Amino acid sequence: MGRESTVNAGDIARLGGVGRAAVSNWRRRHPDFPQPVGGTASSPLFSLDEIERWLRRNGKPYEVSVADRVWQRLRAEGGDLGLGHVVARAGALLVRLRDGRDDTAVPLLPGVDERADPDFVELLDELAARHGHAAAFEILHERYLEAHSRRLSTTPSDLTTLMAKLAGAQVGTALDPACGTGALLLAVGPARALGQDVNAYGALIAAARLRLRSVEATVVAGDSMRENGFRDVDADVVVCDPPVGDRTWGRTELTGDPRWAYGLPPRSEPELAWVQHCLAQVRPGGRVVIRMPAVAASRRPGRRIRANLVRGGALRAVLSVTQDFDLWLLQRPEPGERPPSRVLLRQCAGDPEDVWRDVEAGRGVRIVDLLDDEVDLSPARHVRRHGEADPGRGYAAALQQFRARTAVPPELRRLPERRPLPTATLGELAEAGLLRIRHAPARMSVDGGDLAVLTGDDLLRDGSPSGGTTPGDELIAIEPGDVVASPMGRARVVHTAAVLGPGLSSYRVDPEQLDAEFLAGVLRSVDPGTRGSRRLELRRTRVPRLPLDEQRTYGRAFRELLDLTDAVREAAEHCETLVRLGLTGLVDGWLGPE
Repeated sequence: MGRESTVNAGDIARLGGVGRAAVSNWRRRHPDFPQPVGGTASSPLFSLDEIERWLRRNGKPYEVSVADRVWQRLRAEGGDLGLGHVVARAGALLVRLRDGRDDTAVPLLPGVDERADPDFVELLDELAARHGHAAAFEILHERYLEAHSRRLSTTPSDLTTLMAKLAGAQVGTALDPACGTGALLLAVGPARALGQDVNAYGALIAAARLRLRSVEATVVAGDSMRENGFRDVDADVVVCDPPVGDRTWGRTELTGDPRWAYGLPPRSEPELAWVQHCLAQVRPGGRVVIRMPAVAASRRPGRRIRANLVRGGALRAVLSVTQDFDLWLLQRPEPGERPPSRVLLRQCAGDPEDVWRDVEAGRGVRIVDLLDDEVDLSPARHVRRHGEADPGRGYAAALQQFRARTAVPPELRRLPERRPLPTATLGELAEAGLLRIRHAPARMSVDGGDLAVLTGDDLLRDGSPSGGTTPGDELIAIEPGDVVASPMGRARVVHTAAVLGPGLSSYRVDPEQLDAEFLAGVLRSVDPGTRGSRRLELRRTRVPRLPLDEQRTYGRAFRELLDLTDAVREAAEHCETLVRLGLTGLVDGWLGPE
């Protein structure tokens, strides 16, 4: 590890004990601030030595901890593309340092101690002496997630805890077939952990984290669908947060696979393929807890498989967690077991143990009421249609969800006088090469097909693409980081590749000259009544011309305001449920005034 150590703006802020905005101000106001030595325009890297000298020269107090030193050595060695590998190697080395034997290190990385720089080994040993081997690697793991936050999809920590509780206590063998860096397996805390992930670095990091927590673990790299690493294993519990919307999951080559006991999933229903994969990997009577997009409970192409899961007694509960995601609780039927007559469909709140008690007690919606032409398992729909079995409990759960939707506006300072800003139109920015504007056809089918489509409703709710279409010459592909806007004033930076839906426009920015969040905020600020719907009028929209660092500062404020809008909308939806359950509970005798 002999290359120069580098830091990004977040690292500099951590060293100096300031916010990222302060670092941006230093760069703008101090001509002698070090120039980037690498990275990109949106995420530049600086020499750690030059930054330290600048901080000393300008009287800025700073502290470079052992963790900072270790991290900068890793960043220098791995760069951007190889960072996952060197972090995994550091985890394997920590296992080796703790156990004193190379055969206990992470598989696929033998001999890690021979390949490591002795100075780095000493530094890593010092970090472990201060924090413990497991905690030391968690520090590096958190920084790895922060550095690759736009590339890595992680399960929220509160959801991880909830899923682990629903999986049950004192688990023998737990499997996660899409384990990422091991969060769910760590939360479950089984005696034996089995994991697989298509990202080899993620699998290696997961193995290191589990072994440093003294969990007997086998983690393999590979695609669980095509290259199942645990084909002959029946786990006690399976937990999974699978990739969403991956229509290349392998339907063509897996058509005759024995996992499809409840029906061959359509190409547009990859999540139902994951459900059946998990069921095939759990022992009879074992539990499956899987995170699913909310639309998977009602999409028309999946209705036959949903019906078979319900009819066969495998699907025991669908719990609404957020507006966009549900948790599905499944149990592999015992041979000869009589299928249950009800499925629990409700909001997810309260004690997780109550969920399984309600399942075993036969609470929920009658299966005969679910097996219609739609087989819609959306909890909200059936709570409205059939009412809560216990509105009192439903009210308590809805109240908890309502209180959890806290929304804090960003702090915006009042300027002493209005600051006129130079502007340019969208058309002028496009002609200058700062962005590319494209418009979707006004009419196109979004009711079915292999290509995911982001619709206007998806844009409104900031959810995953829910439409589907077939290939065509006029389709516009959008990528993560594009800005998508509608004529009615909705604009967002998207995070999922899809096809642009009817009536929408996409803006692909040059990230070295224009910040995407900044542009989305500007587009959102335009009054739709003055915007017009013609493309010529859209190109006349004026955008403030600011330095890139200042654009990013504005972009963060815009993003916080849009997050506030989303939180208030969700709170309003929870409020509607709360009022309905409160009225029903009071009238029917389940609730009483204090």
